[in-house]
Amino acid sequence: MKSKITGGQTEVVFNTKVLNKYDVKYYRCLETGFIQTEDPFWLEEAYSTAITKLDIGLVSRNELLRNKTVKLLSDCFDGSKRFLDYAGGYGMFTRMMRDMGYDFYHHDIYCQNLFSEFFDLANCKQQSDFEVVTAFEVFEHLANPLEEIGAILQFGNNILFTTELQPIGLENISDWWYVVPETGQHIALYTKKALEYIAKQLGLHLLSDGISMHLFTKEKLPFNPFVEKEREKEPFLIRMMRRKLNRFDLKHSAQTRKSLLQDDFEYIKAKLH
Repeated sequence: MKSKITGGQTEVVFNTKVLNKYDVKYYRCLETGFIQTEDPFWLEEAYSTAITKLDIGLVSRNELLRNKTVKLLSDCFDGSKRFLDYAGGYGMFTRMMRDMGYDFYHHDIYCQNLFSEFFDLANCKQQSDFEVVTAFEVFEHLANPLEEIGAILQFGNNILFTTELQPIGLENISDWWYVVPETGQHIALYTKKALEYIAKQLGLHLLSDGISMHLFTKEKLPFNPFVEKEREKEPFLIRMMRRKLNRFDLKHSAQTRKSLLQDDFEYIKAKLH
């Protein structure tokens, strides 16, 4: 089987039962270490419920991602612009970010938007050139990563995303909880080298915390926002100005950025009349 990202040779790395009934092979790209399943014929069954019963960390994960995203946006991007949460599930993250004052919209063709109805992509007058597109817990679901990441880039040049990177020396499926073959949804498992290859193919820069949070961007940032010591690469005066601007960052964001909660309430109320 050819690698889904390089087109090169692969080897079988392990076999397991997916959805507790299908014998499935997992292949490793010899060039990048990227792991993919055989062609995933079981996806329709796997997505009969978009959010799996095993995803019990949904709420706490959204809280953590909100905090990290607010910091990154304040450090590196224009917080007054529009943002898109791609494959945003129930819309919880979009609602959280709008509550923090960021003009976020939601997009997910598989899952009902429960928390940010009226703020779907279809409700946004301009549906491209978003300042940042967030794609949390998405990349491991992609059957054709290069093609599908390219499609995400149509919405904006910066993708903030999460996916767990493989542990070093992974040879046994039981050694890594993230594969979760019981759900059948994690069909693409990345190494940093694989993400670097994708970035190069798509004309992007990759910044990463080396664990699970990553940024594809067209612009070359002066430092890696996921690594605190990298900030020391900025000139001293810029660092001092940034610290002053961000000293109220998340804890005091209600004081520095007006929440959209009340405005959204009035907007939705008018829509319901």
